Amino acid sequence: MSVVVGYTPGKGGRGSLDLGLQLAHALDEPMAVVTVVPRQWSTPSMARVDAEYGEYARQVGAEAERQARAYLVDTETTVKVDLTYRAVTGRSVASALIDAVGQLDGTVLVLGSSTDGQVGRVVVGSTADKLLHASPVPLAISPREFRSVAAEGVTKVTCAFSDSASSVAVVGRVHTLAERFGVPLRVASFGVRGATMYPPLGGITAEDSVLDSWTSEAEKAQRRLVADGVIPESVERVIGTGATWSDTMASIPWQSGEVLAIGSSSIGPLARVFLGSRATKLIRHAPVPVIVLPHQG
Repeated sequence: MSVVVGYTPGKGGRGSLDLGLQLAHALDEPMAVVTVVPRQWSTPSMARVDAEYGEYARQVGAEAERQARAYLVDTETTVKVDLTYRAVTGRSVASALIDAVGQLDGTVLVLGSSTDGQVGRVVVGSTADKLLHASPVPLAISPREFRSVAAEGVTKVTCAFSDSASSVAVVGRVHTLAERFGVPLRVASFGVRGATMYPPLGGITAEDSVLDSWTSEAEKAQRRLVADGVIPESVERVIGTGATWSDTMASIPWQSGEVLAIGSSSIGPLARVFLGSRATKLIRHAPVPVIVLPHQG
C-alpha cells in the first residue's frame, strides 16, 4: 500500500509533493512519486526517430525525478517516509496514473492544483477533472502553491455533509479515515444565499428566512448522525453560510494541517469518483486540501 503522487515539474508539482508527504506520514505508508512521460509512437517509423523520441521521454522522466528529489532532500530530517520514483507512459496522464495506482496498490492518489487560478484555492486542471470522474481510489488535491509542515501530518478532517442517505454513509467512512489519521473529525454543512436563488420581489429578508430554515434543518440532520450512532456526541458539528461559496467556506475556521473530505454521487459508476455541481463548488472554494472519496455501492 502506498500514497501515489502524480508529479509534473512546474504544474503544481511542489504542492502535490507536500500533500503527499503529509498524507503518507499521517497514514504511515510509503510514497511513490509518479511522472507520466510521452509514449513512443506505436506505428512503425525510422529507427533513428524512435530512438531519439525514446531518449527524449527518458530525459523527461529523469529530470522530473531529479527535481522531485531536490525538493524532497530535507524530508529525512523532518519525517520518515519511504520514497520511490517512477516514470510511466500511457494513452493520457489520467489513464497512466490510474494504471500506476493499481500497480502500486495505491490507497490515495495525490495531485496539485493547476497554475491558472487563485492562490490558496484548489484549481482543478484537465487531469484532475478527468480523475474526479474516474479515480478508483480517493483523490486528494492540494490548493495552488500549497505548502505544508509534513511533520504535523493531518491535524483534523472536516467532512462535508448534506442530509441524504449517501452523505450519511460518507460521514461514516470519513469518521473511519479520521480515526486512521488519529485526528478529530468535524462535520460541516454548507449553505449559500445566492442573489438569484429566490424571487427578487421577496428581497433579502425572504432569502434570510429561507436560509435560516435551511440552517435549522441542517442542524437537525447533524443531530441525527449522533442519534443514529454514525458519529459520537463528541464530534464537532458546524454550519457554514454566506452570500457566495467563498464567503460560506470562510465562515468557519480552518487550521493548519486540516483536510476537507467530500463524498461523490451515487449516479456515477460503482467504485469511481463522480461529482455533482455542489461538490464541485466546494472543491473549487476550499481553502485546504480536498480528499474526494469514490462512491461505494
